[in-house]
Amino acid sequence: MRFGTEEIMKKKLAAIVLSGIMAVSMLAGCGSDGNGDGSAAQTGSTGSSAESTGSSAANSGNSTGNDGDTYNVGICQLVQHDALDAATQGFQDALTEKLGDKVSFDLQNASGDSPTCATIVNQFVSNNVDLILANATAPLQAAAAATNEIPILGTSITDYATALQIDSWTGTTGVNISGTSDCAPLTEQADMLHELFPDAKTIGMLYCSAEPNSAYQVGVVKGALEGMGYTCKEYTFADSNDIASVATSATSECDVIYIPTDNSAASATEVINNVCLPAGIPIIAGEEGICKGCGVATLSISYYDIGYQTGLMAYEILVNGADVSTMEIQFAPNVTKKYNADLCSQLNITVPDGYVAIE
Repeated sequence: MRFGTEEIMKKKLAAIVLSGIMAVSMLAGCGSDGNGDGSAAQTGSTGSSAESTGSSAANSGNSTGNDGDTYNVGICQLVQHDALDAATQGFQDALTEKLGDKVSFDLQNASGDSPTCATIVNQFVSNNVDLILANATAPLQAAAAATNEIPILGTSITDYATALQIDSWTGTTGVNISGTSDCAPLTEQADMLHELFPDAKTIGMLYCSAEPNSAYQVGVVKGALEGMGYTCKEYTFADSNDIASVATSATSECDVIYIPTDNSAASATEVINNVCLPAGIPIIAGEEGICKGCGVATLSISYYDIGYQTGLMAYEILVNGADVSTMEIQFAPNVTKKYNADLCSQLNITVPDGYVAIE
């Protein structure tokens, strides 16, 4: 078939346009490799910086994660305070020791806001991370709602059955979730309070009503204390704005205050101490960070250790193919009686032998 001059010119023009489109596509493809440098994102609140960090980390994981050589892990931490920071650090250290630069972390801090937890973990799911670490109860609940496929490990969780509303607890969740608990033996905490304050009459239970694991701890400790003859009263606050007024009410009606491993309280120990210390009311704390800020004694675990244990669990999942749904929840191997020497001195409290001063 013969073509006229006009038809030949049209075909040449079409060929030139097609070549240009292919060149642009190739350049676009070369520019979308992502950051595969394995660098960890710094702690920060979610927002535009969090989204850009999450996107770059996800590109790194998606471009190389499929060959099993590198892994991208999303970390959602509820709020910044010593205990949760230590758990996150332990987790990162364990995985980095095992994998070196083959693992990257997208670390995001929700600044104590549950809806922000949901935003963060939904971004992790969108970015198709290889595993999610949920540091505290609100991030765990948000992650559980966001995905039933990506492995989720929790840490700094007191009771998984309570957090996930599991009725028949067997030690495993049966879903894509496992992790470590920060629960020190609760009846032993009650025993410690009785050891230090046998003559006290009324114990105030101070905690955040939005934290179900705090309510769980209070329920157990309250039952043990009432069995010893104490009267227990609960004082709950909705957020940090209520803490000072609620703590003031507790000091006016109680001889001793008990605070569980409550993240909201841990972020406001200075406020609590400024109310309770002048009133002369001692506080027994559920963990060392709260005790250091406003308490006189605690039955302490190492948050770094439980974070590290969680990192080892993550390695088994990522590298060895462990089934997260059948992994038992792990607990801290050791607990230690600790005391706040400065506050004990100011309140004229002498602790018996066997307690270690908080440094």
